[in-house]
Amino acid sequence: MKAPKRDEFADWVVEMMQGIGPVTPRRMFGGTGLFLDGLMFAIVIDSELYLKADDQTRSRFIDLGLTPFTYMRQGKPCSLSYYQAPEETLESLELMREWANQAYGAALRGRR
Repeated sequence: MKAPKRDEFADWVVEMMQGIGPVTPRRMFGGTGLFLDGLMFAIVIDSELYLKADDQTRSRFIDLGLTPFTYMRQGKPCSLSYYQAPEETLESLELMREWANQAYGAALRGRR
C-alpha cells in the first residue's frame, strides 16, 4: 500500500494556525480541510489557502480583491463560501491568527 502524499503547504498552514487552538487537517476533495472543534473553517487546495466567509465577513475579502474557491460541478462553475486568504497572512502569525479567528467565527455562525 502506498503512503498518502504529504501536503507540506497544508502542514505549514496548520502549524501557523495553532495560535487559535488545536487546528487539525483532514484530507478531502483533492485538498485538505482545516478544522477546529469539529468545524471546518478553511481549506487548502493546490497550495492555496481559502478561509470561510459569511455575510458579516465576505466584504472584507471582496474589498481586497480576493476570489472565492470555485470548482466545476456538472460542467458549471460552483463556488463555496471560502475565499483566498490575503498573501500577508502567510507571512505573519499575528495576521494568520486574526484571519483564522474570523473564518472560525463565520463557521460558528454558519452552524447555528
